Amino acid sequence: MTTRSGGGSFSAEKEPPPDANRTTVRDATFAVLRRLGITTIFGNPGSTEVPLLTDFPDNFRYVLALHEGSVVGIATGYAMGRGEPALVNLHTAAGLGNAVNAIANARDCRVPLVIVVGQQDRRQLAFEPFLAGRGLERMAEDYLVWANFPARAQDLPGAIARAYHEARGGRGPALVVAPMGDWDEPADGLAAGAPEVVVRPRAIAAEELAPLAELLVLSSAPAIVVGAGTANPEAWEALIELVERVQCPVWQEPFFSRPGFPHDHRLFAGHLPWKRRAMREALAGHDLVLAVGTSALRTYLFDEEIALLEPGTVVAVLTEDPAEAHRSPCRLAVVAPVAQACGALARSLPARAKGSVPSRAPIAVPEVSGPADALRVGQVFAELASRLPDDVVLVEEAPSSRPELLAHLPARTPLGFVANGGGGLGFGLTGAIGLRFALPDRPVVAVLGDGSAMYTIQALWTAAHYDLGVLLIVMANGRYAVMDELARARGGAGCWPAFEAVDVAGVAKGLGCTSLTIRTHDELARVLNEIVPTLRGCRQPVLLQVEVD
Repeated sequence: MTTRSGGGSFSAEKEPPPDANRTTVRDATFAVLRRLGITTIFGNPGSTEVPLLTDFPDNFRYVLALHEGSVVGIATGYAMGRGEPALVNLHTAAGLGNAVNAIANARDCRVPLVIVVGQQDRRQLAFEPFLAGRGLERMAEDYLVWANFPARAQDLPGAIARAYHEARGGRGPALVVAPMGDWDEPADGLAAGAPEVVVRPRAIAAEELAPLAELLVLSSAPAIVVGAGTANPEAWEALIELVERVQCPVWQEPFFSRPGFPHDHRLFAGHLPWKRRAMREALAGHDLVLAVGTSALRTYLFDEEIALLEPGTVVAVLTEDPAEAHRSPCRLAVVAPVAQACGALARSLPARAKGSVPSRAPIAVPEVSGPADALRVGQVFAELASRLPDDVVLVEEAPSSRPELLAHLPARTPLGFVANGGGGLGFGLTGAIGLRFALPDRPVVAVLGDGSAMYTIQALWTAAHYDLGVLLIVMANGRYAVMDELARARGGAGCWPAFEAVDVAGVAKGLGCTSLTIRTHDELARVLNEIVPTLRGCRQPVLLQVEVD
C-alpha cells in the first residue's frame, strides 16, 4: 500500500515551467498551490503580506480570522477534518508570536500545516526596519517539522512546495519566511523546486515485526495503550483486528487529542490516569504494555516518586514518529506504519481465547430535584448524550469537566472526540470552527469552559461570517476550576480571582453569533430538542452559555 501527496494524478498535459520573462514569484507560487490542491488560505493580514494578498486570484479563497491564534487553530481543525495540509499566512514576528501556542498544538496533534510568514523587504533587512522579524524561521522551531528562509526570492515557490511535503510527511507544521519584496520578483524556471508527487510505500514485511510478535506471543497478560497516532479509520480497523486476536484490554493515553481506539468497544478499558501511582495500579498485572501510536508513557505533573509500572513489566512501542520511539524507555521500539503493522501482527499471531471484559464504573447522573436548581455538569452531558448522533465531531476544551464528558460520550469514530494536544488553551473553539469548515455535512459540537472560550473568542466572527453551523456549549462557572482543584490538592487556595462577570453569550452576540444563556434543566432540554436535529444542515453558529454549579 502507498500514500501519495502532491494534489492530483499524473496526466499527459504537464503544467509548463514558469517563464521568467512573464511570470513573477507570486504567479509561480499560486501555480504551485493550484497543483498541490491548496486554494484556501487562512490568515489575518498585515503590511508585509499586502503584495501577496492584493488582487487575489478568483479561484483562491482567503479566510479571515481576527487573531493569529484563531487563524492557526481554525486551519488546524480544517486540516484535521480534510486529512490534508492547510495553508496559513502570518504577519511577520507579531503574527507568528501570537500564533506560537496554536502552532505547538498542531504539532502535538500531528496536524500538517504550511505556514508562510511575511517579512520586510530583503533590501532593507540589515537596517532592522519597523516590523522586521528577527530569526522568524527559528521563533517556533521546536514545534516545526521544517523551516526555511529561502536564499533568494526565486526559491520561494519551491520552498513552499517542499513545506507541503515536509508537513505531510512529518505530520506537523512547516514554515517558510517570505520577504514582501520577493513576490514581485521575476520567477526563475531553473530555481530549486520540489517533487510534484511524493509516493510513500506503506507495506511492511512480517519478518520485520518478528521481535514484537514474539513479545506478544510470550506475554500471558498484555495490555495496549493507544494515542493519536491510530486516530484514523484504517488504523482503527487494523487495531481492532489485533486486539481481538490478542484479547487484551486497551487504554487510551492521558490527555489524548483524538481517540486511538473506539471507546465503546468491549475491550476498551478506559482512560489511563495521569497520576503515577494510579497509572501503575491501572496497568498492574500486565506483563507487557504495548504503546501504539504514542510514546511510553505520557504523564503530567510529577506527583510522586514512584515507577510508572511494576517491576518486570516489559514495554514496547509501535509508532510512525521516530521522536516518540526515541524518547520511550522500552524494551523494543518499532518505527513503522501503524495500521499496516497492526494488520500484519494480527495475521501472524495465534488467536487467544476470549478473556474477561474490562469493567467500567457506571455513569452517575445527578438527579433534578426542582426546576430552579442549578445545573450540574453531569446533567448537561447526559442530555447531550441522549441526543447527539453517533457521527458527531465532539470537540472538548473544558478541563475540569473532561472526565465526566468522556464517561457520558464515548468516541465512536476517529473524529468522535477532538481536544488540544499540548494543553495550551484556545484550540477548542477554533478547532471546532475549522472542523466544521472542512466537514460541512457532519455535526460539530464543542464543549468549552468559559475560561477556555475567552482565549480565542474572536474566532466567533469567522464562524458567523462564513456561515459555519457549529454548536458551542460553554460550561460557565466563572472561574478556572481545574486550577482551583490543583490548589486545593496542595492544601491551599490560588491567588487568582474568579471572573463571574464575563458574559460569553454577550460577546458572542456582539461578534454575530446566535447565543443563549441556559440556567435550568428544563431550558436546556427544550433548547437542545430544537437545535440538535438541525445541526447537520445548520449554517449559523449557535453558542449556549450553560451556567453550571
